[in-house]
Amino acid sequence: MNIKHINSIYCIASFYQFVEINDLPKLQADLKKTCLHYKLLGTILIASEGINGTVSGEKENITLFFKQLESDLRFKNIEIKYSYDNKAAFHRMKIRLKEEVIKMGRDKNNVNPIKKVGKYVNAKDWNNIINDPETLLIDIRNFYETSVGTFKGAIIPETKSFSEFPSWFEKNINLLNKNNEKKNIAMFCTGGIRCEKATSFVLGKGYKSIFHLKGGILKYLEEVPENESLWNGECFVFDDRVSVQHSLLPGSYSMCHACRMPITEKDKNNKSYVKGVSCHHCVDEKSEAKKRRYADRQKQVELAAKRGEIHIGKKF
Repeated sequence: MNIKHINSIYCIASFYQFVEINDLPKLQADLKKTCLHYKLLGTILIASEGINGTVSGEKENITLFFKQLESDLRFKNIEIKYSYDNKAAFHRMKIRLKEEVIKMGRDKNNVNPIKKVGKYVNAKDWNNIINDPETLLIDIRNFYETSVGTFKGAIIPETKSFSEFPSWFEKNINLLNKNNEKKNIAMFCTGGIRCEKATSFVLGKGYKSIFHLKGGILKYLEEVPENESLWNGECFVFDDRVSVQHSLLPGSYSMCHACRMPITEKDKNNKSYVKGVSCHHCVDEKSEAKKRRYADRQKQVELAAKRGEIHIGKKF
């Protein structure tokens, strides 16, 4: 299906909530119907442990979507973060059933963020926590996210996925924490959902003073003035904006559509960069057959753009 470009301001809403869900197929069907009705694009994941998603559309329709979602009392406390752009942040709408809304894999049966999580810290109080010399600050996001930006003084695990975090924590925490010399552990992620699960895991390991940034980096960049900010760089986001800056303004990064890694304008000057086909991250990892397939796809994207359309698959 090809969707015509719409020149208007789009609202982008990221949301999540850990809550027990027992009617997954019905909820999936209801969400599909609602998103179609309000002409929303994005990705929503639902599992027995909760809901996690980002949608984009007209502001009024986004408001009506959440009004309808929150009429289900299970989602009355859902965490929502809003930002805006002059184009849709997604090309389609996907609503998927998962075993976990944030995959931890190992130890998942002993982790329950519905029942126990660390202490929430509001954005306006976050600087006080991370400036405390007795606080160990951990960025629990993936390596390609942290390469775009992070908080001053943060420890970077360099994990490839969130499911690697438990192993990294157990292997490194005593060395980093110098056998509990520091009293506090503070963790942060993009929107807060990974931290809720990570703090639940850490609490289960017997650690006590565990903090996490409520609303994640996005809420911090929205609420904390740039001249007071301890954030360095931009924040990677999982949509077509790629990154955002303070006040949640669109960032400067692009994406390699072959490997989905963030790239800069300087990276595009690298001889390994071919739009839609390869970049310095993936040029040696993709077979020639894949590169030809990517080149054909990019050609169709460019032809669709000339017609004023976006070349994508089905919306649902």
